Amino acid sequence: MTYVVTENCIRCKYMDCVEVCPVDCFYMGETMLVIAPDECIDCGVCEPECPAEAIKPDTEPGLEGWLALNAKYAALWPNVSEKSDPPPDAADWDGAPGKLQAAFGHADPAAA
Repeated sequence: MTYVVTENCIRCKYMDCVEVCPVDCFYMGETMLVIAPDECIDCGVCEPECPAEAIKPDTEPGLEGWLALNAKYAALWPNVSEKSDPPPDAADWDGAPGKLQAAFGHADPAAA
């Protein structure tokens, strides 16, 4: 099992999760963070730290596409191990619909 970052991280990037991760398995793109599934040790400390509630265990139904997206972009984006400030408009984006489509041009995370 691993944890995955889901749609609500897009344009929020609060990064509280990065600060508590004991294995530094977060990677950062322009609009969101992802978790490298093969590096995650399933400790779960990141999930309650996410103010946007965007981190979920991959055992939850319907997260296969998000697992694929996390794996794909963890291989492409730089590793991040220190918390930085979220975007100034993060609160405006928190919970907004259609963020995946807006950021990646697809409504299916596996296609992003």
